Amino acid sequence: PEINSAAPASYGSSDWTKNNLATQQYDGYKVQSVLNEIGSTDHSGTVKRPVPAIFGMNFQSVSTAQKLPTSNGLTGGYLAGGVVPGPLLSKALDYVDASLGRLQSAIAAHGLAKQTTIILSAKHGQSPTDPAALVRVPDAPIIDGLNAAWKVGHPTAADLVVFSTNDDVMQLWLSDHSTGAAAFAKTYLATHSAAGNTIDGAAKTVAASGLSTIYAGPEVAQYFKTDQSDARYPDIFGLVTTGVVYTGGKSKIAEHGGASADDRDVPLVVSTVGASDDGGDRDDSRSRTVDSAVETTQIAPTILKLLGLDPKQLQAVQIEGTAVLPRH
Repeated sequence: PEINSAAPASYGSSDWTKNNLATQQYDGYKVQSVLNEIGSTDHSGTVKRPVPAIFGMNFQSVSTAQKLPTSNGLTGGYLAGGVVPGPLLSKALDYVDASLGRLQSAIAAHGLAKQTTIILSAKHGQSPTDPAALVRVPDAPIIDGLNAAWKVGHPTAADLVVFSTNDDVMQLWLSDHSTGAAAFAKTYLATHSAAGNTIDGAAKTVAASGLSTIYAGPEVAQYFKTDQSDARYPDIFGLVTTGVVYTGGKSKIAEHGGASADDRDVPLVVSTVGASDDGGDRDDSRSRTVDSAVETTQIAPTILKLLGLDPKQLQAVQIEGTAVLPRH
């Protein structure tokens, strides 16, 4: 669900993404809903229901703490070097940790610990984590320039770019889906610089519209491993130079959606509470860190296997051959 809520705002803004405490309040509603479900009611806590076989939620508190320059008097994002969380992000991580503790305690209190596996991961990271790498680039002037250049040769045509989603990636849908139009857009983006600003607001110009690689037309279909007849992929797909974030102003220090390591490398924790070989409580001394590569797409078939269902019932597993997570 979206972060913004219809509940009374306690922090002076209707946009809950701009205040990390407001985001935590929003996440708290979802935590309470799951606690209610663990306690054999519906999410509202008012109607008796069987405990679901699968329950879970998405936390947004860490995401906004990674992206906001400041909130609640604290600096957002990571410290220099991009490894150690800064003060705002540390607070958000503490909040999520405490919330997970509440959920785990409720699972134990209702006698569910020995039959419940807890999986914790992230659907994406944020880029850049190192504040020194940040270059904020307004994308509107880039698109305006592309449209203007197109109309020089096509004076009666509509704007070439009709829709875009640009965070730390560039995705453009064009009014003209021909390979010629896609090639024109690719060439324009590759040959024009763009103005941006760094973490401290200093001006910085980036080459090639801030992009390191640009795919156009059929190249995009090939990148996403889909048919060229698929109408859903963008006409232009651009991977940014590491650190570039498309945003107007200075309200963000990171974004997601791209293909950098900061975007794609996320943690994955699996806690099989009470599922030790002897059937007793989990022995924490058996916990370990696994460095081999896995993918978050493996979570879904793993859940089915844990429920005693056939993961191959999932269409994506059939098509892509996605394996369950290995047991260590």
